[in-house]
Amino acid sequence: MTSTARIPLSVPNLGAREKQLVLEAVGSNFVSSVGPFVTRFEEEFAAAVGARYAVACASGTAAVHVGLRVLGVGPGDVVAVSDFTFVGSSNPVRYQGADVVLVDSEPTTWNMDPALLADELARRVTTGEPLPAAVEVVHALGQPARLAEILETCEQHNIPVLEDAAESLGARWSAGALAGRQTGTVGRVGAFSFNGNKILTTGGGGMVVTDDEELARRARHLTTQAKVPDVGYLHDEVGYNYRLTNVAAGLGLAQLERLSDFVARKRQIAAAYDRAFADTPMTCPPRLTGFESTYWLYSVLLPTTRERDALLAHLAAAAVDSRTLWRPLHAQPPYLTDARVGGQVADDLFARGLSLPCSTNLTDGQQTRVIAAVRDFLRRAA
Repeated sequence: MTSTARIPLSVPNLGAREKQLVLEAVGSNFVSSVGPFVTRFEEEFAAAVGARYAVACASGTAAVHVGLRVLGVGPGDVVAVSDFTFVGSSNPVRYQGADVVLVDSEPTTWNMDPALLADELARRVTTGEPLPAAVEVVHALGQPARLAEILETCEQHNIPVLEDAAESLGARWSAGALAGRQTGTVGRVGAFSFNGNKILTTGGGGMVVTDDEELARRARHLTTQAKVPDVGYLHDEVGYNYRLTNVAAGLGLAQLERLSDFVARKRQIAAAYDRAFADTPMTCPPRLTGFESTYWLYSVLLPTTRERDALLAHLAAAAVDSRTLWRPLHAQPPYLTDARVGGQVADDLFARGLSLPCSTNLTDGQQTRVIAAVRDFLRRAA
């Protein structure tokens, strides 16, 4: 009998190992930000992604914030940020008292357009306007950006790059200048998220990664309230209570053991959707040679906004969860007056895009139901 239970969009995949390590953390009585699992998680995560250092944080947003802080972003600065992203990418810029310049996506990866960024930096040099203190590139929805081109441009202007890899853990480049590198490990600083709907979860949490020993030391200092060794409580600057708990790190360690399986399953789900929708008028997610996405959220574009909205309603009636893509930052009330370059691609992605169920524990039967519901809608809409 076919199940009619609601199919969620993206939920955690937890098992016996996760329970074991969480209970072990509870049993050790190290349940806060001090404990052996935190250190182990940092070390094993760094090894897994190919970075020298990793500093665990309370959230992905905290990781971005600390990353910007250690790169020296401060009041009066400007940071170039991907326009098509979740607001957690840009809010930390404001935490630092800086402004954003929003850079549109290019249509092949849905990520920051290297040509638009290069043109904007060249324009600022010509006009004498301040160059960005940093460029924050988001690898949206699990898809690696054209980072090699962006890095080349930023190096010409001596601008550090922060990679927001919150959605792209496990994604990599397999060709070109960055072949063999994982997203989040190429810029001066990378930031990851372990929210409940991410490929790997700690319930809530994040990670700063870097190959720079001094940046890692400073990130660790800032996440622990900038406390220095002393007989009493002494804090040498304003820091943050951003450390990950030992319980959450235990959960993360167990999830990290399964990361390769999670990534493989995400790609398997994406490939099945690609085959199922190849003959439809929908646009499937980017699939570029040399860019190995993790398809964190499998997202498609409908021909029009009207059809996108109608499909959302159709799937809801069929007990299938889906959601729209990010509203561009330039359309968010806090950023309406900020500088931007382009915006038409981000507008189009939001207007026509939606994400389909793609949890790593999505069953073949559930995916068949999703596919049938989508194709039923397209048949009726034809």
